[in-house]
Parts: sequence; structure tokens; C-alpha cells
Amino acid sequence: MIPYARNVALVRAKLAQLRPTQFSVGYAEVELKAAEWKKLKKKQRQQVLESHVFPAVLGLDKAHYIIDHHHLGIALIEEGMKEVWITQLDDLSWLEPATFWRTMEFRAWTHPYDHRGRRRDFADMPQKLTKLQNDPYRSLAGLVRMAGGYAKDTAPFSEFLWADFYRPRVAARLIADQQPRATRTGAKLARSKDACYLPGWIGKAISS
Repeated sequence: MIPYARNVALVRAKLAQLRPTQFSVGYAEVELKAAEWKKLKKKQRQQVLESHVFPAVLGLDKAHYIIDHHHLGIALIEEGMKEVWITQLDDLSWLEPATFWRTMEFRAWTHPYDHRGRRRDFADMPQKLTKLQNDPYRSLAGLVRMAGGYAKDTAPFSEFLWADFYRPRVAARLIADQQPRATRTGAKLARSKDACYLPGWIGKAISS
């Protein structure tokens, strides 16, 4: 059960109308999810949708603000999907904007940092999933996790902490031009003592 969830309800919603609660995603992960989706048959796709219900909050303008699955949402939009199931965790639509976002942040339901790791004003939050910025370091964080560099953690937005860890340590051009090499470098860094404070850290440096 997600903390702070109240009067949970299952709702059918249009993907194009879902509001994000973060500024950026790693488009390498979006591309992977889109590629995986293309390989699935109709029945398998239905199973994926049933097992990946989008957690959301009813918020400003009576819109649903999703707090997870941003990458999957973009991938599904790009693949032509129109609707998904969401779990409405709470109704905060009656709050004033400042109070709404303050409450969302207190509950760890939003990540107000852009593709460069900079804190942004909530008024600048994108209105659509397709407007999210590409953060190459968020891509690297996802790739390293999938390569076994660190363990998946249930803490909200934990991979953004890993993205910030990589910003001063890995060149953005390396991520763009040599993804496999960047992933190997990221995996080695993920096992270092410098990363021991991060969620999912496994430890023990990987030998070259």
C-alpha cells in the first residue's frame, strides 16, 4: 500500500490527458519500453496494462497527476495507445495550487527537478507526458540498473538520485555516442564506495 493513499479507486483514463509530476525522463528507457511493447501480442499487451496500473492523484483542474510509470506512458502514447487504467490514490483537487504541490512534495509524489538536476518552480511543470525533457543521466541510471549495477528500490524517484550521481562523473557525449561503454562505466561507479549512500547500492567495485 502506498503511504497516504486514501479512498483508492480504479479509473479508466485517457493517456493524453494524464499530467506528469516530474520534469524529465530518460528517453533511452522510453525507447526500450516501446521496443518491448512492439514485440508483444494482443493478449500479452493486455496483461502488461493490467499489471502496470498508473498510480495517480486527482489534482488541479480535476486532472489526474501520475506519480509513476512516466516512461511507460510516453512509450504507450508513441505506440498509439489511447487509454490506461489508473489507481486514484487521493482527491486533492480542492486544494489551492501552492498547497496542492506542497502536499505532493511532502508525500514524495513529485520530483521538481529538470533534465539538468536543477530545482524548478511547480508552475513550470509540463502539462503533458510528451512534453517531458530528456535527461541522458536518467537514461544512464536506468541502463545501469537493468545491467545489474544496483538494485531496484521502492523509494520514489530513486533513479533520479543516481542520475545526479552520474552528472559530474560521466560525459553526456559518452552516453549519447557509446551507450554500452557508458553503461559499463556507470556500473563500475555504482559499485564504488562513493555511491554507498544511494538507494539500491550493492557495493564491491566491479573489476575492469
